[in-house]
Amino acid sequence: MTTEPCGALLVAGDVVTDVVARHRGPLAAGTDTAASIRRLPGGAGANVACWAAHEGCADVRLLGRVGTDAAAWHESELTAHGVRPLLAVDAAAPTGTVICLVDAGDSAERTFLTDSGASLCLDPGDWSDGLLDGVAWLHLSGYLLFSEPSRALVATALGAARARGVPVSLDPASAGFLTKLGVDRFLSLVEGVDVLLPSRDEACLLTGLPDTADAAAKLSRHVPLVVAKQGAEGALVARSGTMCARVPAAPAVPLDSTGAGDAFTGAFLAALLAGATPEAAAENGCRAGALAVGLVGGRPPQGS
Repeated sequence: MTTEPCGALLVAGDVVTDVVARHRGPLAAGTDTAASIRRLPGGAGANVACWAAHEGCADVRLLGRVGTDAAAWHESELTAHGVRPLLAVDAAAPTGTVICLVDAGDSAERTFLTDSGASLCLDPGDWSDGLLDGVAWLHLSGYLLFSEPSRALVATALGAARARGVPVSLDPASAGFLTKLGVDRFLSLVEGVDVLLPSRDEACLLTGLPDTADAAAKLSRHVPLVVAKQGAEGALVARSGTMCARVPAAPAVPLDSTGAGDAFTGAFLAALLAGATPEAAAENGCRAGALAVGLVGGRPPQGS
């Protein structure tokens, strides 16, 4: 965990309710499959903010949109994790919900069924340039690129951050949604971003290259710094078209891989804001990812 104080981090992203179902063995079509099921707070943006606070950022703020059905619960959960919630409440759309199907075997692999709900209704009307007051870094959840209103929010926020000289990072978020959006459109939308944090699948999808190192290097010609997350194989750091470092994964006992990439991103940003190099920040991210896969859900333990 980082210990040095860091400047304020503003995260703009999704806040959803996770329904995590851990099942052992294959799903039985047309009948019952025994599972352990829990309702937990989630959302890639919200998870990143919570992990950044857990890893030492004293001032973490989250801009998101939720429905009236769960607004109070999500605000309370974010506050309990040390995050300042800046939540717009949508009177028409319900809070987003994600069903996380987690294989309780050795891999702890997960499959998502996603109803984005209010989270992707975040729009420029929810933005104010005053949100950047005192902010040293802006992080954008890639899920915001998957609807027209939230894409407009991303453009507004990115423009405001560039005008103030605030660095911006973005996590592509979903290979499945990226396929529908299109690679060229994605690369156009993230123009001006300083740091990209794709998963292995996302990096390869965005470049058409099968090797993650080659993909990270190619992506870093579009975005100055690329940190590719590889799960049990650690992370790769690439700058300006060149692979710079391979960071090994930390030892882990997988229980639920939900939110492991968010944990990496939050811890990486916390370390970066505390003055760490990208390589050292990636090591911090790997440690947090290893902790995350040993927990059920996408958030860090409270009060630790």
